[in-house]
Amino acid sequence: MAGWDEEVDLLVVGTGAAAMSAAIAAADAGLDVLVVEGSDKWGGSTAMSGGGCWLPTHPGMKKIGVADSEEKVLTYLDACVGTPEEVGPASSLARREAFVRTAPVVHSWLEGHGLEWKTAKAYPDYYPDLPGGIAGGRTVEPAPFDVKKLGDWYGHARETLPPGLPLFAGDTYLLARSWSTFSGMIGGARLVFRALGGAVTARKLSGLGMSLAARLMYIAKVQQGTEVRLSTPLVDLVVEGGACVGAVVAGPEGERRIRTRRGVHLGAGGFDHNAAWRAEYQGLSDEQSSGNPANTGGAIEIGMRHGADVALMDDAWWGPSVAPTSKGGPTFIVSERSMPFSIVVDQEGSRYVNESTSYVDFGHAMIERGLERTNHSWMILDVRHRRRYLNNAFLMGSKTFFEEGVAVKADTLEELAEKMGVDKATFKTTIQRFNSFARDGVDKDFGRGHDAYDTYYGDPTHGPNPNLGEIARGPFVAIKIVLGDLGTKGGLLTDEHARVLSTEGEVIDGLYAAGNTSAAVCGRTYPGAGSTLGPALVFGYLAGMHAATREDEAPAPEPLPDAAVA
Repeated sequence: MAGWDEEVDLLVVGTGAAAMSAAIAAADAGLDVLVVEGSDKWGGSTAMSGGGCWLPTHPGMKKIGVADSEEKVLTYLDACVGTPEEVGPASSLARREAFVRTAPVVHSWLEGHGLEWKTAKAYPDYYPDLPGGIAGGRTVEPAPFDVKKLGDWYGHARETLPPGLPLFAGDTYLLARSWSTFSGMIGGARLVFRALGGAVTARKLSGLGMSLAARLMYIAKVQQGTEVRLSTPLVDLVVEGGACVGAVVAGPEGERRIRTRRGVHLGAGGFDHNAAWRAEYQGLSDEQSSGNPANTGGAIEIGMRHGADVALMDDAWWGPSVAPTSKGGPTFIVSERSMPFSIVVDQEGSRYVNESTSYVDFGHAMIERGLERTNHSWMILDVRHRRRYLNNAFLMGSKTFFEEGVAVKADTLEELAEKMGVDKATFKTTIQRFNSFARDGVDKDFGRGHDAYDTYYGDPTHGPNPNLGEIARGPFVAIKIVLGDLGTKGGLLTDEHARVLSTEGEVIDGLYAAGNTSAAVCGRTYPGAGSTLGPALVFGYLAGMHAATREDEAPAPEPLPDAAVA
């Protein structure tokens, strides 16, 4: 080992879904795996997410009576993402087929490791009316996990919600109307009983993305005994003869050169918080990402340094967010903008988007309209919105919003327009037109409330359209909306086995990438809830299996003995 400080089979960089999936798969196959995390917190953006995973054709769909097929999913991807020829190599047919073929394998594989999945049967694809789209069932989420199983290690997690709040992502749309609809009250009660059940049994249950991140960490670190080192950033790759044979990492004891017999897997996130890159690739002067603050694109840059190609660097998992304050933020918003009695306008006072559309499409609409007009925009709320529905943004600190101008309040729409700084005449015309749509139940401009995705976050007790309500009763509130995101979409270009490709189109042997370190297989769109985490798990798994076998058709893992399931 001359010139090397240590040697392993596979070095995994990162601790989110993509990284841990690769680590678990490789360890399952008998490889000696080492996981390194650049920050002092494990879990990545996965731990900060909603935890949903888009895994079409998974076995749970049959249990709820929903039919799906590989052909149907591929048809849907062509319809909503665009054809592979239109999107480019990040979303090649080979990569799409690998994802669709492997998604149910990964679902069953993790179930075998003790991960209990819940099928989100009511959560539709984001384009359910397109060919191949369905109205619910392709998204799954992990059951709440008892983080006490991780002992002191849990104290190093990148958590966003306190343990003891075992939320499902599917709870959120019900909780938003928990005091205005019967189904919402039932949903709230279920959450309370779930939390009480954990407390009574002395468990510390965590939900959403932390449940997934913690379960994956438990499998790798506790069940498999894989070593995980924090505060150990990747410094460089060691590439010899066109193949990756190791890496250099930093740490408390200085730099260490690690030789790898099977390769290096990069699952270290995107470049969410790299202001220089976001300006260069996306033209943003001020990024407002809700992604992991440790994501600065280091792994992508190091890959590029060694000849790796990149794609989709100008795109992100966009979404509207309430502008940040001195106390924190930005605050990503979903259900709030979809409920009745709300509207979004630009700085001129004009409406430009279906407020209920998927967040990535909302973000693209902001960009296409022109960020000089939409970043920031205003979300206006009739008093009935605030009385009937839970607004997550205001839970984060409404007093600070008003003190710092992120929100303004007025008794009349004319006064509100003045405080917002928009043209009063334009704003008045916009509201009048919108209110006529709300009364008729048909949004003639943008089609709000036209499909199952829109109405999922609407109010089923409100008619004639569950997403449309007049802006007519004060006092009115306007909240400043900026272009935000859940992370970047662009990264290293990879093939169907998660192998990194060079700018010459050749495989860089021994180098793998998945998650937001790689260019998204979903291209510039968002097919359904969990379209970040689903592919991250799948391509992480494919990377780990390929590293173990070095075969283009990696076999499915052998079933685990009952004793291994906990």
